[in-house]
Amino acid sequence: MGRNRFSIALLAAFSIGFSICRMDGFAQSTRMSTYCNPLNLDYTYMIYNANDDLSYRSGADPAVVEFRNEYYLFVTRSMGYWHSRDLLNWRFIRPGKWYLQGSNAPAAFNYRDSVLYMTGDPSGSMSILYTDDPLAGDWKAVPSILNNLQDPALFIDDDGQTYLFWGSSNKFPIRGKTLDKNRSFRPGEEVQLFNLDPEKHGWERFGNNHSDTVLGGYIEGPWLTKHEGTYYMQYAAPGTEWDVYGDGVYTSDSPLGPYSYAPNNPVSYKPGGFANGAGHGSTVLGPQDKYWHFATAAVAVNIGWERRISMFPTGFDPDGLMYVNTSFGDYPHYAPAVPGKAGQFTGWMLLSYNKPVSASSSLEGYPVANLVDENIKSFWVAAENNDKQWVEIDLLQPGTVHAIQVNYHDHESGMYGRIEGLYHRYVIEGSLDRKQWEVLVDRSGSFEDVPNDYVELARPQTVRYIRYQNIHVPTPNLSISDLRVFGRGHGKIPGKTRGVQVTRQSDRRDAIIRWQAQDNCQGYQVRWGIAPDKLYSSWLVYGENSLELKSLSVDRKYYFAVEAFNENGVGNRSEIVEVE
Repeated sequence: MGRNRFSIALLAAFSIGFSICRMDGFAQSTRMSTYCNPLNLDYTYMIYNANDDLSYRSGADPAVVEFRNEYYLFVTRSMGYWHSRDLLNWRFIRPGKWYLQGSNAPAAFNYRDSVLYMTGDPSGSMSILYTDDPLAGDWKAVPSILNNLQDPALFIDDDGQTYLFWGSSNKFPIRGKTLDKNRSFRPGEEVQLFNLDPEKHGWERFGNNHSDTVLGGYIEGPWLTKHEGTYYMQYAAPGTEWDVYGDGVYTSDSPLGPYSYAPNNPVSYKPGGFANGAGHGSTVLGPQDKYWHFATAAVAVNIGWERRISMFPTGFDPDGLMYVNTSFGDYPHYAPAVPGKAGQFTGWMLLSYNKPVSASSSLEGYPVANLVDENIKSFWVAAENNDKQWVEIDLLQPGTVHAIQVNYHDHESGMYGRIEGLYHRYVIEGSLDRKQWEVLVDRSGSFEDVPNDYVELARPQTVRYIRYQNIHVPTPNLSISDLRVFGRGHGKIPGKTRGVQVTRQSDRRDAIIRWQAQDNCQGYQVRWGIAPDKLYSSWLVYGENSLELKSLSVDRKYYFAVEAFNENGVGNRSEIVEVE
């Protein structure tokens, strides 16, 4: 798997993405060395709710595979797939022959760099498709038809044995079977692997913050990763539309089990912050031999299936535990091809959170304050959609801006399917005094479709005011969920968090965490895990000094810590609290 990866990573590091900015009156091209969730893909408009007049973009259930040192991203019902050389810049490929709605919760696997396989038709029955040239989009089908393809996963072991796994149900378990080695892929006998156990595992309970006590959670989205001889079967729960959608893992020394529950589950979990959810994912070995986990985040405004894709650095600790780092998971991080820094948090904080903001106009019920509230489910809608519309944010104090993310929203868009020729145009300026303005981001001549546009500035700029000037959006309404400004303020960071108290409830799946509130603080990051050196899970809490955590396992001891943050940085972590 490590074929020439280091040299390829170095090459990618010098060629990663270009976006055009204009500074001090001249144009610059910035080599993007960072990324920010949710990923800025040209998501497809879904068509399977068209009869209900529900128009929305969505990207979900990502299957990412490496093939000949390049990467392919398959996403539910996207009418095609994406290609990348660096896991940062993605280009959409629409094959000549493809299913009308695209694959549903697709599966994909690279067989020894000779053939790329995929499957996952929405009907639940499909052949396995294969190609040796995915860039060209020329796919063929094997003769046999596979059935019961609810959220399938393909895996070919080192000995050439092929496996199919599947499952999407609040009743039936994740299941698996062998497929013929001769590539006719006739299936063998079905093996039941494991199911949810919400009475023991709090995070497998349904609803926002696992609060639905009536409906059972869904187990879905299996994905198998082999690392140093151990098989890590990932699975999603409790439901794609919830803020607590995550991925757990079972381990085994054989693809068909028996499997053992990982003690640090859920391994991929992001219930706090702007883009909630980190479930139904896939894990890929990327540049520099580092693992990445791609997962589904919820928007869930127009409908529960309105979703986006996020990417998180992933690893395996000395004890063989798989972990996914979602700490500050929707803030800027270094891109996979950046030598020595891949996946690290940049330390660029949110300068725009809850700052005063004004606009040229607002549609009633969709105020401009929604642009700075760190809530992907709320949004601003301009009263008109033209090049006279603008937004201005007062950061209150000068700060050094490193990057800006514009998250467009689909409000009554009336658009369906894969639409060619969509593009967004805008300009963002910055000023210290509201008199002299400098262009920070120039998309005035862009033909790119950028629904979650993230731009790293070519040169950091110190400003107090940020002004967005609209030029063109492809939707009938100009609607933005959040305009997020990242950088560093020039003031003091919060102090060390103190007074952390954790009260485990009579239901041991639940705990109440409290700590002393701090002044000059935007929020707190709560960390927890099964050992002091394994605080792998985290939750961003804004404006509160307590958290109800309902994702614990009943038979585990846990350790907790809290750290405060503001636009200037992250304060020292509290003392670690041990709770039986």
